[in-house]
Amino acid sequence: MSQPHTAPNTGDIALIALGGNLGSTHGMPKENLHRALSALEAMGIEITAVSRFYRTPCFPPGAGPDFVNAAAMIVTHFAPDVLLTRLHAVEAQLGRERTSRWEARVVDLDLLAIGDLILPDAVTLDHWIGLPPEVQAREAPTRLILPHPRLQDRGFVLVPLADIAPDWRHPRLGRSVTEMLADLPDGEIDGVVPL
Repeated sequence: MSQPHTAPNTGDIALIALGGNLGSTHGMPKENLHRALSALEAMGIEITAVSRFYRTPCFPPGAGPDFVNAAAMIVTHFAPDVLLTRLHAVEAQLGRERTSRWEARVVDLDLLAIGDLILPDAVTLDHWIGLPPEVQAREAPTRLILPHPRLQDRGFVLVPLADIAPDWRHPRLGRSVTEMLADLPDGEIDGVVPL
């Protein structure tokens, strides 16, 4: 049964991934991430924790310069779709233009999770989690999927997330951030280093 996109309970905790690998009129990637956090606060979004900033190899390899990545924990009073729209508004404010999948970017704000919410439903989430990498490169969801269907596969997401939410447990996989990080293949976090 599908869960509607209604407002979460007052004060739900959400996890956000931040990244960027291009400079802008606002500065280099690290400065752009700081500006993104400030823009979120200016929208009334309460940030309760921010990870260290990490230099990470570009994904996919060869798509541009290395990234700066981080994670943030926020308290949200917005419906999931509204929160995602606000994240995209901050990206646009900082100069992000969406032209192709997995491109170099000024800033990228991904909604990773809101508590243990599964959207739109477990079957759809399982489908997106199970997609082979070659299909992931071609296809993108047309609606919000929570938790983010790739978060358990990406060292550049899990390493910063472990700084602020090591015990958060994936509601479908039943694994904590710490456990998902330990499950990554050898070499997956090579080059992910604190700035």
